[in-house]
Amino acid sequence: DDELQTDGNRSGHYQNGELELAPTNEDVIRIIAAQLAEIGDQFNKEIQGRVVNDLAQHFLSENLSREEITQHMSRVVRELARSIPSDMEPEKAMLVLAMVLTKKIVNTVPSLLHRVYNTTLNYMNQQFHNYIVEMVSAVKE
Repeated sequence: DDELQTDGNRSGHYQNGELELAPTNEDVIRIIAAQLAEIGDQFNKEIQGRVVNDLAQHFLSENLSREEITQHMSRVVRELARSIPSDMEPEKAMLVLAMVLTKKIVNTVPSLLHRVYNTTLNYMNQQFHNYIVEMVSAVKE
């Protein structure tokens, strides 16, 4: 049932003399990633350097806890989502904004990669876990 074989291939079943591979989440994830990347390219132009630099300074601050930085990131994402006119679901817009901000911060201050990545992942898991699951389920259908 879609288990990984020792030779690295996916398992499959013969039906009507032809091998049918079990469906995989990889294709679904690629479709969603392509859609989000396209939206991210549009949003990328709208985010000002000042916002990125301010958020990067929060990540650089040793005095702030991970929770405080996550709260600040959440606040910035919500503010940006309000300022970017969009006819898409607010959750999708905020998810993409979080990813674009992460990319911009890491491009600005590469040494923050680990901290920014972990914070963004934590933020997305807290705020968008159910939305991401629903998005994957919708593409599968």
